[in-house]
Amino acid sequence: MADANGRKSIFITGAASGMGRETAKLFAAEGWYVGAVDVTEAGLDSLKAEIGADNGFFAKLDVTDRDAYRAVLDAFAATTGGKLDLLFNNAGIGRGGPFSDMPWEDVLAVVNVNLMGVLIGTHLAIPLLKATPGSLCFTTSSSSAIYGMANIAVYSATKHAVKGFTEALAVELKPHGVRVADTLPGLIDTPILPPEAGQNAPKEGMWRLIPPVEVAKAVWAAYLTDKIHWYVPAELEEFDKMQTAFPEQVRDQMVSAGLFNQASD
Repeated sequence: MADANGRKSIFITGAASGMGRETAKLFAAEGWYVGAVDVTEAGLDSLKAEIGADNGFFAKLDVTDRDAYRAVLDAFAATTGGKLDLLFNNAGIGRGGPFSDMPWEDVLAVVNVNLMGVLIGTHLAIPLLKATPGSLCFTTSSSSAIYGMANIAVYSATKHAVKGFTEALAVELKPHGVRVADTLPGLIDTPILPPEAGQNAPKEGMWRLIPPVEVAKAVWAAYLTDKIHWYVPAELEEFDKMQTAFPEQVRDQMVSAGLFNQASD
């Protein structure tokens, strides 16, 4: 098992692909020690080969299993001297369709991974974050936490919850020297995005298709500043302000435009 050897450390859930993988690669390139966990072992193996076994800790983990999460995080902490500079709650799944037609098993799966997984990981990691000066708890929310998206209503609900959780913890943990932030990505080119959404994405504007490395860059920038919400692309921040002021207008525009399947990360 590799050891951090005094390097700054980041623990990433959902690290085998997409935004988590790009973040692992970026931080490893910057000299950080990377804790990479995912349910997909093949993806973790290829990530280990890419960034080097000596540069990280790699383990299979279902973020909804609290006991397993505790065991993996304890093992990771043993390699970092009980420190954690950055927790990146990134694991997530996307299952959709009209809410009335969704199988209840899919509803529970989305809630358990996208929300409960974040709560479990953060709750377990707080002691490590408090023990590390300048630490950051960072979570993947979504542009669907700006305004709920039809046909991914449960996904949107979990991401709204993540955004609110982020804001609350930013207040709770600041006196302890721990910063808390999130990213609200739009259409990111990752496996969670339905193929049709990527194919139909406009070439310009806030709903254009964005490479996952842009989210990785936001994670890096977040560690260097005190900003809470990171919009990818940045234009989504204006959309957030607009929907807050005119939610009925946004609703009607979405209905008129037929935006019933606008999936996001």
